[in-house]
Amino acid sequence: MPNDNPLLSPGPLPYDLPDYTAIRPEHYLPAFREAFQQHSGEIAAITRVRSMPTFENTLVPLEESGKLLGDISRAFYTVSSADATPEIQAIEEELAPLMSAHHDSIQLDSDLYWRIKTVHDGLDDLEVDSEQRYLVERHYREMSHAGAGLDDPAKERLTALNQRLSTLTTTFEKNLLNDTNDLAVVFDAADELDGLTEGELSAAAQAATDRGLDGKWVVTLTLFTGHPYLSSLTNRDSRKRLLDASRSRGSRGNEYDNREVLLEIVRLRAERAALLGYDTHAGYVTADETAGSPEAVHDLLRRLAVPAARNARSEQAALQEIIDAESQPFTLEAHDWAYYTEKVREAEFDLDRGALRPWFEAERVLNDGVFRAATELYGVTFTERPDIPAYHPDARVFELHNADGSELGLFILDLYTRDTKRGGAWMNSIVSQSALRATRPVVVNNLNVPKPAPGKPTLLTLDEVTTLFHEFGHALHGLFATVTYPHFAGTNVFRDFVEFPSQVNEMWIYWPEILDAYARHVDTDEPLPADVVEKLRASEAFNQGFATSEYLAASWLDQAWHSLTSEQAGVDLDVAEFEASALADIGLDNPAVPTRYSSTYFAHVFSGGYSAGYYSYIWSEVLDADTVEWFRENGGLTRANGDRFRQRLLGVGGSKDPLAAYRDFRGRDADIRPLLERRGLVA
Repeated sequence: MPNDNPLLSPGPLPYDLPDYTAIRPEHYLPAFREAFQQHSGEIAAITRVRSMPTFENTLVPLEESGKLLGDISRAFYTVSSADATPEIQAIEEELAPLMSAHHDSIQLDSDLYWRIKTVHDGLDDLEVDSEQRYLVERHYREMSHAGAGLDDPAKERLTALNQRLSTLTTTFEKNLLNDTNDLAVVFDAADELDGLTEGELSAAAQAATDRGLDGKWVVTLTLFTGHPYLSSLTNRDSRKRLLDASRSRGSRGNEYDNREVLLEIVRLRAERAALLGYDTHAGYVTADETAGSPEAVHDLLRRLAVPAARNARSEQAALQEIIDAESQPFTLEAHDWAYYTEKVREAEFDLDRGALRPWFEAERVLNDGVFRAATELYGVTFTERPDIPAYHPDARVFELHNADGSELGLFILDLYTRDTKRGGAWMNSIVSQSALRATRPVVVNNLNVPKPAPGKPTLLTLDEVTTLFHEFGHALHGLFATVTYPHFAGTNVFRDFVEFPSQVNEMWIYWPEILDAYARHVDTDEPLPADVVEKLRASEAFNQGFATSEYLAASWLDQAWHSLTSEQAGVDLDVAEFEASALADIGLDNPAVPTRYSSTYFAHVFSGGYSAGYYSYIWSEVLDADTVEWFRENGGLTRANGDRFRQRLLGVGGSKDPLAAYRDFRGRDADIRPLLERRGLVA
């Protein structure tokens, strides 16, 4: 291998963390090409074996193969999502079809498929443990699902479809990032932002300065439709400008317009599903998830949509009453909802959530909240390692040790927003754990918190606190999974199960000893007053009609697009008209409650891994709410409970059927009742 490319030789950092200080953009494509060639050679060595297929001569070398490619891929895609400079974007565009073609060359390899099928057909006669048996079953299922059993002409068409789709999804993400940056709202005077805190104004001023707009204020957009500032901006026109900008992304008729891109994605996904023997893309996706079918998903979504829409209308009426009592009443619109919701919250619960920020200083939330809960539950400890460089100066590295002092892995936190970072929040792995490869995990959490001016503390909203706990739940899943085979490492589980551990981790936000430790006033160190805590608890189901409706609307849009047959997707479709029809179909077409994501900026499904799978959050929340009830029934924040959850759920990674793992932990299947109660959906 070339010894001058840091991606192609072992680096100096612990835990196999790439040395990003030595990696330059021009290193990536040559490294990928080398890795593609090496991986192809490793697969060819397996298929050339003359003896009959066995677990040892087929599955083991298959799991050992592709390490270099996996290492380089995780190193690159960490950067392409969190620090996508124009150079990195160009590399990703060139790489997308190459990566797709290589993936297909492995997944559709007839000789490899024959060997795996042969092992699978003789499984009952093999002496294998449960993880090895499940490994055979999953490889066989995944290759079959990918199309390995098709004839050569069908495979050729499938490969072309996959390559084109990889290019389109990359284009969608690039367009969205650029349009989101382009639509950041510029305000000329501070009074236009009346209602924001000093820290929020500081962040807006800093964002303007970073763009060369000294003396102005810039509010960048979040990934979802709404914006945290909508709840506090007193200027109605400012609220409207902010929401209008958000909702227009990807549909303005400019160079970043995503409408034709997403329509082609929908058409090609539908064609691919038909080629693979499914009526729709949703049918294809759900066939290999815990849901099993689109009908099961649609049944859940429709079951929840009726009470959610009903509750949203009741909430809307309460907001309108407040507006009608003002000196200049008007009809409530979408950009007013969050602002007047806070007024109702104040009236009903005497609670101003915006005023809570001084109690949620980011450093304290991280160390005395997120980390403390993990230590109490699992015995793990955290040590910041400023001597270990990450991929960006804002990204901080922490080393984790188990309760017995043994090394566990690295956690990287990248908290702040920037123009080169995609929107939203996420977890990803840079290094995955595997006993076979003797690797330990390195995981990353990314958020998009506005960065205050130098010297100012980072004060979080309650929603941002929730996001931090949520994403760290994903991180714990990636850190704790202890498997032999890399195929099962970390969060490599079914898509509609992957959100479950992260949602469970949110329960510790209000847990008394955790809340008391981290919710301390940034200036006085006073704890969050007990009466405020009680009000927060009492208001947990407040505004859930809106929150559930906007989420379900997005989930239904995802299902609607991906429930089209190839014939239905092949006709001319108007994106706005299709959305309106789909939302009316499920009764979530309330103009005051916009969908959490409209199609043209729905990154989860058109450039992420959630196509036909955005329902996963509510599907996983059934398990989450049932698990929270179990913790409460069994003593809550204890090492015994944490160890059970770690060993029976987080620790198995993808090496076991997830619902079987859940039954092992809970003693039964999940009950939907706790979810309905949590979201106020019980009649």
